[in-house]
Amino acid sequence: MTFTKTLMISGALLISSFSYSAQAGEDHSQWLQEFFQDVQEYRMSQNPVWAAREGDESAKGKLRDESPQAYQKRKAKLLELINELESIKRDNLLEDEQISYDMMMTQLKQEVAEIDFKTYEMPLTSEYGFHAQTTYLMNSFRFRTAEDYKDYIALLSAVPTFFEQNVSNMRAGMERGFTVPRAVLDGYSDSISVYIKDKPQDTVWYRPFESMPDSINAEDKEALQKEAAKVISSKVVPQYQAYLEFFENEYLPGAKKTIAATDYPDGEAFYQNQIKHYTTLDLTPDEIHEIGLKEVARIRKEMEEVIESTGFEGTFEEFLHFLRTDEQFYPKTAEELLKEAAYISKKMDHKLPKFFGKLPRQPYGVVPVAPEIAPKYTTGRYSGAPIDSDRAGEYWVNTYALDKRPLYNLEALTLHEAVPGHHLQTALAQELTDLPKFRQNTYISAFGEGWGLYSEKLGLEAGFYQDPYSNFGRLTYEMWRAMRLVVDTGMHAKGWSREKAIEMMENNTALSTLNVRTEIDRYISWPAQALSYKLGELKILELRAKAEKELGEHFDIRKFHDAVLSNGSIPLSVLEDQIHQFIKDEKSAIAEKS
Repeated sequence: MTFTKTLMISGALLISSFSYSAQAGEDHSQWLQEFFQDVQEYRMSQNPVWAAREGDESAKGKLRDESPQAYQKRKAKLLELINELESIKRDNLLEDEQISYDMMMTQLKQEVAEIDFKTYEMPLTSEYGFHAQTTYLMNSFRFRTAEDYKDYIALLSAVPTFFEQNVSNMRAGMERGFTVPRAVLDGYSDSISVYIKDKPQDTVWYRPFESMPDSINAEDKEALQKEAAKVISSKVVPQYQAYLEFFENEYLPGAKKTIAATDYPDGEAFYQNQIKHYTTLDLTPDEIHEIGLKEVARIRKEMEEVIESTGFEGTFEEFLHFLRTDEQFYPKTAEELLKEAAYISKKMDHKLPKFFGKLPRQPYGVVPVAPEIAPKYTTGRYSGAPIDSDRAGEYWVNTYALDKRPLYNLEALTLHEAVPGHHLQTALAQELTDLPKFRQNTYISAFGEGWGLYSEKLGLEAGFYQDPYSNFGRLTYEMWRAMRLVVDTGMHAKGWSREKAIEMMENNTALSTLNVRTEIDRYISWPAQALSYKLGELKILELRAKAEKELGEHFDIRKFHDAVLSNGSIPLSVLEDQIHQFIKDEKSAIAEKS
């Protein structure tokens, strides 16, 4: 799973002749390519850190403008872009161009919707927030020259304005009842205070200055280190201290007392919008709830069968208690957990050619979740890297609270987050250079997370889950995703309490108590995102079953998987069309050979 909550709003002014040229019947394909490029440039202009990394000197030392005025300007520009895109006749485009057209239109309209709902007034979830973003600024730099370090220091100097704007937005959200629910904010202060240190040299922002290139002379090194320490001490740390005081004295006491998204201003429309955004499907909360209940019943039956195969004598609840409390299922050290995750990853690497015709060239590594965010962070996550980066993709494993990190879940987690899950999917997408740039970097949750959950089940065919406890771990992860359909809609649209959702999750999965509470809090503070996993997986399984049935003995799993991943991250309706075309093409190829 990836961890960006809201869309990045972005573009440069379009050349006014584009619309006229397209209407006059000139090269529609060229028009569309230029339009996408201009949107890309605009998006970059709205993200100075990205722009500076790409060489824009004017963007250096700046952070994104989070003021309401900036968002209204973005909305006006987005509406211009939508009007420009609508000016071209979609039917005059090639099939793949129509996909790109539709995806861009959906993105632009969703960005407008996010501004209309003022989601920027809630720049945090139960596990993450804008304050954590600045701790990763160093990842945007290649620290090779003194200028690189100066640019980084200038960026740190921009932190106060960035914080002040976000806090102002949060206050506006409080006034209209648009806050993270109070029920999920216990312990959140720790994720802020952990960055506050007495000595600047002990902070995360100083780390780039601990080991500087030999190409920078000693005198310049010392000067840069002193300047960095000064900025961190006088501008960055005080801002975190002020934010902590605001959070504890104002935000926490004033946070929303209910948990349902439908309780927000225009809440029913907001929740339905988020459902459409994350699932790409036109489903109501009630429809999703029913799908979830059916999946829960099916998976529960399979779990009961696995328990019986172990010879365990006791109830389902007693078996869950056994898994949650027996020391044999838990790592003793963080190193043990990381090594096991790395071993599973390499074991699957060895199996990949049996299931895929095309593999990415970008590698990945297994690393621990940063200790600063680990206590409130999810069990594991994939973090990608640009294709031209000097970093690899990263499979993050949470090593906090080892007695709550069961090894029987690790195979499923690893196949989802690393390979053949998120790393394979996102790394391959970046290699689709024939697609518009925005599609190479687009991440549609229903597709990406659906693929991740599908990858867990694919492990059965690859020879994983030989141990019944590991297989139960796989099923408990699948149950976890099915339960999301039930508890997310239950809490946000059907009046469920947090306690009822926790109880439902604890009674049906082998997730640790800590994991259950962390996950439920995440669903409360991030409405509808969790629905994307199971709904996406069900669509991929449905399409595979159709391909297997229609192609019979000629079905090739490698070709099917390549077809699923061949267009990058796409809406589920587009995926369905693509697989139908894949089946048609395969039938034609078979007919030619016979």
